[in-house]
Amino acid sequence: MPPQAVGVVTLQPQPVSVHTSLPGRTDAFEIAQVRPQVTGVVLKRLFVEGSDVVAGQQLYQIDPARYKAVYDTARGQLAQAMAVDGTALAKVKRYKQLVREHAVSQQDYDDAVAAEKQARGQIESAQGQVESAQVNLGYTKMYAPISGRIGRTLITVGALVTAEQTSNTAIITRLDPIYVDVNLPAITLLRLKREVAEGRIKRQDNGEVPVTLTLEDGSPYEFKGHMALAEVNVDTTTSTVIVRAIMPNPQKLLLPGMYVHAELDEGVDPNALLIPQEAVSRNTHGDPQVWVVQPDSTVALRQIKIGMAIGTNWLATDGVKAGERVVVSGTQKINPGDKVTVLDSKPKADSPTGTTAQPAQKGQ
Repeated sequence: MPPQAVGVVTLQPQPVSVHTSLPGRTDAFEIAQVRPQVTGVVLKRLFVEGSDVVAGQQLYQIDPARYKAVYDTARGQLAQAMAVDGTALAKVKRYKQLVREHAVSQQDYDDAVAAEKQARGQIESAQGQVESAQVNLGYTKMYAPISGRIGRTLITVGALVTAEQTSNTAIITRLDPIYVDVNLPAITLLRLKREVAEGRIKRQDNGEVPVTLTLEDGSPYEFKGHMALAEVNVDTTTSTVIVRAIMPNPQKLLLPGMYVHAELDEGVDPNALLIPQEAVSRNTHGDPQVWVVQPDSTVALRQIKIGMAIGTNWLATDGVKAGERVVVSGTQKINPGDKVTVLDSKPKADSPTGTTAQPAQKGQ
């Protein structure tokens, strides 16, 4: 029998943009719960529900009458204490000269000094009362602590609010930028770190990892963000690490809690080897393997390791090297050691740059 004709692809290193697409959820960049710090009746609501507010904008007005009265009383007590201190200080100055002339006793002078110090202590106490009353009076005006979009009000005008209550009066959420949290498999994180350390993957010049989004309806999100951080602990139940990205959201299209697909641009592998998916089979253990044509035109079945699926190709990580010929057609009639006739096959027109890569699953 003549040698079996097989189609092969010669492996050539080429630069490949490595991406990882993972599901995730959006999360607010900042959230502020607006609560009263004094007790009173709400007189005014000074914002429109669902609108954007800025930090320092007044939201509610609580009845200030009782706190204004306390503030005025504290200021009066401060004035009294300052008057008493003035009298005591004048007395000390007079007695200081008289005690030298032995016109008054040393005891009288010491009593005058003690009285003046006591008067100064009363001034400081009264000043503290004024400051406390002023703070409480200021709390009757409830301000926005952050800039963002305010939700519906949970109280109405005329409602009684109390200091340190557990319920909110409103919630402000900052939407621009917004967080996107995804769960990255720990094994993928290890692979990325190893490949970056070996120089197989080159990062961006600024060191950031770009992130793009696909919305739940399948449409692409027009703005691009970047990865901000990765948790230091691995979830023992899922063996994943939470990766957080920051996305610009000027149009307020993304809202907290939305389901999205985040695509992490991990970098460029300058010497990637791509094997057509039809050339890869699985053994009984589910391990990937390929037929390789050796220099003497015989074929050998070789076990390999694959990483990402890039278009219609697998990214080979071990088991093959550049220049080797991998069989892509005619594998049904060959056995290890058989001589074959080689027919070059052109790889499918898949652009390795910019394609989405998914982690290889065992059994594919």
